[in-house]
Amino acid sequence: MLPSSKFSHLFLWMAAFMMLTFSPANAETASGRAFYAKLANGMEVVVLPDRRAPVVTHMVWYRVGGADEPPGKSGIAHFLEHLMFKGTEKIQPGEFSKIIARNGGQDNAFTSNDATAYFQRVSKDRLAVVMEMEADRMTNLRLDEKQVVTERKVVQEERRSRVDNEPMSILREQMQAALYLGHPYGIPIIGWEHEIAQLNREDALAFYKKFYAPNNAILVVAGDVAPQDVMPLAEKYYGVIPPNPDAAQRSRPKEPEAQAERRVILRDARAGKATLQRYYIAPAYGTAEPSEAEALEMLGRIVGSSNTSRMYMKLVVEAKKASSASGWYSGAALDSGTLGFYAVAAGDARLEEVEALMDAVLDEVKAEGVTQEELDRARNAAIADIVYNADNQASLARTYGWALATGRTVQDVESREARLRKVTVEDVKRVANKHLEIRRSVTGLLIPAPSQTAASSSVPSQQPAGAMQ
Repeated sequence: MLPSSKFSHLFLWMAAFMMLTFSPANAETASGRAFYAKLANGMEVVVLPDRRAPVVTHMVWYRVGGADEPPGKSGIAHFLEHLMFKGTEKIQPGEFSKIIARNGGQDNAFTSNDATAYFQRVSKDRLAVVMEMEADRMTNLRLDEKQVVTERKVVQEERRSRVDNEPMSILREQMQAALYLGHPYGIPIIGWEHEIAQLNREDALAFYKKFYAPNNAILVVAGDVAPQDVMPLAEKYYGVIPPNPDAAQRSRPKEPEAQAERRVILRDARAGKATLQRYYIAPAYGTAEPSEAEALEMLGRIVGSSNTSRMYMKLVVEAKKASSASGWYSGAALDSGTLGFYAVAAGDARLEEVEALMDAVLDEVKAEGVTQEELDRARNAAIADIVYNADNQASLARTYGWALATGRTVQDVESREARLRKVTVEDVKRVANKHLEIRRSVTGLLIPAPSQTAASSSVPSQQPAGAMQ
């Protein structure tokens, strides 16, 4: 931290610097909390001051995810995320997180369909340390074959533990694959097992060299800093990295218009209770028509977001055919979002009964719409979530990062509350009728089944176990 006698000189220098370097469109928003700028090499920078504690959250987002992978290379985006911790010419393999820890911080990363993000939370006087390290691995990643093989086994084990050993995860993966006929959102982010097994060092480096560049990245810094603290460091560490003209070129097939509803049935002895899920393809925040995404969010909340929602009241409280029921709208994606509904059968209730009740709730909303009281309650809950997220430094950074990584802007984030306030009951009914179209959906059933061991024990000894299904 500079002495106070020097601060005014720094501020004046930075003000002049930003007037020369950044266009008026890149200036700090007058009504919002975020400062936005773009470096000469194309890297976007968002600064979110939060003075309550002397810490910062530093995030680098790349506009690349599981939906950008070459055919036959599913899981390479997530695999590369793991390999990004294997070191550079300056940092030895496995040392990245240890250095962060020695500086009193925490770090991690994640991969989605549309973005890959790396983040650290450190004391504000360590911001330069993490920025230098993150900039270093943006361009200087080093991999050897042994590291790649070892980490591939880690990813394979991650898939086994998180997907293959969890019946509900298997069902969701299969439903996602059935929901999308051509778009890569139907391919699991972690990858298909047989394709993960074939990923190699050359695949990882090719993906890295194509997509990991400053002009395909967003820097978000939230915490006890101001733009004049962040911008000189961003210029020093990230601004010197040359852009890659090919990095930002995403090429994704367009999803064809659905013509028939789809169903996925999974019978698994590991399943505890019979469960029903339904997914509908819906617009994302960035692809929806004006007010459409906000109305979809209200629809998801009214139908299924709480114990007072229509789905819960109908299936759980009144009919007592489900032990839980919920619904949601997920629109934070680049190309399309999802309306989802979920119910767990109660006691010996049949899934056919549960599905009929679920359909009745959805049909009622389409026919009669929602009440003003329901809309007001859902809107208040959504606005409360905005406030709570803004009260958490990491959540705040993630909100802005997600938006910019999926084609939206700082202004889109900061005008969201105003857009929610404009949603009417007519808007909610309109989107319900437009998007709750069964041919644009997939329905999944998870059915507990007798184990093979139990089935085999009941078969006469002369009969092969495989004869019992």
